[in-house]
Amino acid sequence: MANSTDSPGNDIAGYDSFTGSKGEGGSFLWWCAGAHGPTLKQFSTEHPKYNTLGGVLLATFVLAALSSGYAFYTIFENVGWAVAFAIIWGLIIFNFDRFMVASIRKYGMSQGRQIRVAFPRIVLAVMIGITIARPLELKLFEKEINQQVETNLVEKIKQYNNTQDSLHKVKMASTAAERNLLSTRRKAMEDTLLGLQLSYVKEADGTGGSGKRGVETITRLKMGAYQQTAQQYAAEFGNIDSLLAVQQMLLSTGNDSLNATKTAFAQGARNNIGFLERNKALHDLSEKEESVWLANLLISLLIIILETAPILAKLLLPVGPYDLALAKEELIPMTAIERKLVLEQERIRNSNMEAV
Repeated sequence: MANSTDSPGNDIAGYDSFTGSKGEGGSFLWWCAGAHGPTLKQFSTEHPKYNTLGGVLLATFVLAALSSGYAFYTIFENVGWAVAFAIIWGLIIFNFDRFMVASIRKYGMSQGRQIRVAFPRIVLAVMIGITIARPLELKLFEKEINQQVETNLVEKIKQYNNTQDSLHKVKMASTAAERNLLSTRRKAMEDTLLGLQLSYVKEADGTGGSGKRGVETITRLKMGAYQQTAQQYAAEFGNIDSLLAVQQMLLSTGNDSLNATKTAFAQGARNNIGFLERNKALHDLSEKEESVWLANLLISLLIIILETAPILAKLLLPVGPYDLALAKEELIPMTAIERKLVLEQERIRNSNMEAV
């Protein structure tokens, strides 16, 4: 009669097929949990613990990969690179987590020592959790962040333009001052000529000067003064106009350069919105909106809990037969090696004493 436990129908929830315990190395989840497969497969009551522990560790790999994938995509804007870096980063985090869990031993250590050993691992897990959480928060609040990024860009461009305007004003101050002096000189000369012209016109029509209309002598004298002054000013007008053209060209070139600099900065700022800019926008949103701050806090705590869960779970697990068997696997060879070393040291010491 066949043993009832060999029947798939009597196997507890198809456990062997789930864990792969019929193989030599145990299941993939055991490997994720850092368990020793050949030892663990001997104790079926321990399997669910390490299946769950391995599943949690695998979940941290998935979260780390998704989080870093989004972060790298915002940097490179290339799906291939983002996927490649996401897998690499996820494996790095997974390897850290697996090491931290696998290096905690349950048997032969007091609860206090276990906590002291686990504390730096928990601190590291918290830091990893914060690192994983930030890109996920950026993705969850993407629409709100886009609006804040635009607001920040407008303010950033405005500040840059104001700075450039101030620098440009200082740079072109001498040119503008020279142009203003030339313009003032030309205006004064024009006013002088206009005054002389009005003088002889009023003298001619009797509205000014002697007040006698048609006095040709005085009119001719004033007209002569106007013509003589205009003749003298003619060459100076030409010189001033040439200098004004040069100064105006310098100012126009400077303005064109300023506008080009402003336009290039604005385009560069909009075309290079990266992870840091989005992270700053999320920080600004958190400062302005308490609900965003609270949501970020809860998300960070959730990721930190998931990241520290394997270590905490390992600490909370009671000592089981697997832990005893694992201690046996490790301690017996270690004891034999230590005894061998002690005997070797005694042999060397005895040899030295005999030689003396």
